[in-house]
Amino acid sequence: MSLPRIIALIVGIVLILGLSVWLIDSLSRLYWQWSYYSPFLGNLLLLLVVLVIGAIIAGFIYYILVIQAGEARSRRRRRQRAQVRVSTAKPEAASSTLQAVRQQVEQIQDEVTRQAILRKSQEIEENLQAGEIKIVVFGTGSAGKTSLVNAIMGRMVGRVDAPMGTTQAGETYTLRLKGLERKILITDTPGILEAGVAGTYREQLAREIAADANLLLFVVDNDIRKSEYEVLQILAEIGKRSLLVLNKTDLYTEEDKQRILAQLRQRVQGFITENDVIAIAANPQQVELEDGEIFQPEREIIPLLKRMAAVLRAEGEDLVADNILLQSVQLGEEARKLIDTQRRHEADKVVERFQWIGAGVVSVTPLPVVDLLATAAVNAQMVIEIGKIYGCDLNMSRAGELAGSLAKTIASLGIVKGALQILSTALQLNIGTLIIGRAIQGVTAAYLTRIAGKSFIEYFRHDQDWGDGGMTEVVQQQFQLNRRDEFIKAFIQQAIARVVKPLTEEGALSREQGSRGAGEQGSRKDYN
Repeated sequence: MSLPRIIALIVGIVLILGLSVWLIDSLSRLYWQWSYYSPFLGNLLLLLVVLVIGAIIAGFIYYILVIQAGEARSRRRRRQRAQVRVSTAKPEAASSTLQAVRQQVEQIQDEVTRQAILRKSQEIEENLQAGEIKIVVFGTGSAGKTSLVNAIMGRMVGRVDAPMGTTQAGETYTLRLKGLERKILITDTPGILEAGVAGTYREQLAREIAADANLLLFVVDNDIRKSEYEVLQILAEIGKRSLLVLNKTDLYTEEDKQRILAQLRQRVQGFITENDVIAIAANPQQVELEDGEIFQPEREIIPLLKRMAAVLRAEGEDLVADNILLQSVQLGEEARKLIDTQRRHEADKVVERFQWIGAGVVSVTPLPVVDLLATAAVNAQMVIEIGKIYGCDLNMSRAGELAGSLAKTIASLGIVKGALQILSTALQLNIGTLIIGRAIQGVTAAYLTRIAGKSFIEYFRHDQDWGDGGMTEVVQQQFQLNRRDEFIKAFIQQAIARVVKPLTEEGALSREQGSRGAGEQGSRKDYN
């Protein structure tokens, strides 16, 4: 019985007894008066009073113990029904997410990638239908994961897969737990943190298997290392329910075992509860007795089995629902990233094309200073094409407004002047001769058009939102990204081939034609 209920019961009894004393005193006087005239009537009155008081006390106790307990059970049932509705809603949300993923997949151009995403969505849907609980044993190769699985299988139901050995790939076994209708799959994974190419591959495989787990048994044989802690923390952050298992405790004294357990609980505090850090000895070493006889200690895994059973019975349904929803959300995020990469690749091609168009426009129309507003019409068309890639249809008027606004921002930030200095110096260093003004203007226009285009890509990537810092922050960020030495070197090489050489050749041809014309005029004068 809860403390508030006990207090209410005591207060109620005290009040009833106080009223009873007052009532008895009043009735006793009445009793003596009635008894004086008729002893029978006095005794009858006394009996009725006792019965009434007893009935009041019994009714109060019945209300406290039975009716309120029933109401509490009803509240628990309502909470359980609410939990069932929540658990039911999670698979529904997962199904909706998978449906959205299939719609997204249609936008992926690469056939191999598209089919891989579809297969993964089908696997998740099959898992949603089957509803199996997946337990994954995870940790370093020396922690005794395989011994732990063998110990669990020996205590519970037999295995259904290949014999155990050094685990090269995930091996899965089937368990049944009394009181739980769902089938339990327990998987032994390769060790993590192993050296060499093969070890790296097995670790990647282990991480992929762990990411699909409903319940994770993370096995260590001493205080957790930093590399192990980081892996465990990452898995906890993505929603993996984990038990931290300290194995090989037969190698430690009781004092050392308790010290290591305390250290482990302190290190993982915040994402693993104290009850979920458990000490076991899955395969204790043989001990030689004084008489020379070899003694094999019993495996000590009962605490782990009890905790596993408690977690699975209490949280099994939610673990399955959470994991299915997590997998579907992760698959949706993977599809979005693929689509984003594809769109950025296409948008980069548009920017690449328009930056050289902008260079051509300025080169044939030299200006006193390079002014990005002179290429606003070119940038407006670029905005329209980038918008289409991201599913946004803009008219020329709206695109022109955006391009003009961005051009003014670039000019106000002094980026035009900065670009002129950077590119003039870079061109001079790469060519070594005086560069004609039109070439510098054209290359700078290409560079500024690139910054504008990259800024618009970020704008459309974030659903036509410049973010908290606004347009200014996005433009400044793109300018910093596009002024790095490695980029400037590559950009200048392209600019020389696309802008400088054509203008130089055009100038040489003009001079040659001019010299030829002057020579012909001189010949005609001599002839005359």
